[in-house]
Amino acid sequence: MHVRAELETVANPIHEGPVPEPYGASRSQGPDLEIEALANASAEDRVLWAHQRFGDHLILTTSFGIQSAVMLHLVTRIVPEIPVVFIDTGYLFPETYRFARDLTERLKLNLKRYRAEMSAAEQEALFGRLWEQGRDGIDRYNFLNKVEPMDRAVRELDAKAWLTGLRREQASTRMDLDVVKAQNRITKIHPIIDWSSRDVYRYLKKNDLPYHPLWEQGYVSVGDLHSTSKLEPGMSEEQTRFNGVKRECGLHEGTGRVDFQI
Repeated sequence: MHVRAELETVANPIHEGPVPEPYGASRSQGPDLEIEALANASAEDRVLWAHQRFGDHLILTTSFGIQSAVMLHLVTRIVPEIPVVFIDTGYLFPETYRFARDLTERLKLNLKRYRAEMSAAEQEALFGRLWEQGRDGIDRYNFLNKVEPMDRAVRELDAKAWLTGLRREQASTRMDLDVVKAQNRITKIHPIIDWSSRDVYRYLKKNDLPYHPLWEQGYVSVGDLHSTSKLEPGMSEEQTRFNGVKRECGLHEGTGRVDFQI
């Protein structure tokens, strides 16, 4: 379904379907699942499996994006003290910082904020506006502001596995993702990989959770101020990031570096 049509359906649901099951209601045996069985497991059981398998070496990441409240709520009901890694580039929307504050307080998140080793001002002074310098500039910007801080978080928190809220319908780069994936030296688990936008909407409504404030202004994906656009007619969701040059910010692409964990 085209993204705009999907948005209209989600905002004004015409008919009801099954709402993702609440924690404790799943029929499958979360902690005892084998990896192969996770494809048909509930999101809650996928989180339970990850927690049992990796224990204190499990982390959750968030961008405090449009639908981030889903994963933050779903995971912290099951693992309340899980470290929640937030990569702060220094270029986020004011609404994102306020959204982060509000959700952190409401859900009592064990938030771990990571930033680039070089400030935004210093980066611009030395390199200019990297996000305006084509694919190579964007890749360098992402490495400095997202990939390196995330790799540092993984090392400092001694993480072996990483829960993330990627969904297949979000982008062509995510369509073939499995529930569990090895990325360099870390294992990534995608509990809601097979959820639709309708599933997300219903979970948020059922649990009285908010979308990011910019959702109401036409944003379907929110990252940095300088590289995020509203969804306009004829655009796909992935074209709203980095002026359509690329969708991923580097965190979910893998560095391929032997000295990195991700």
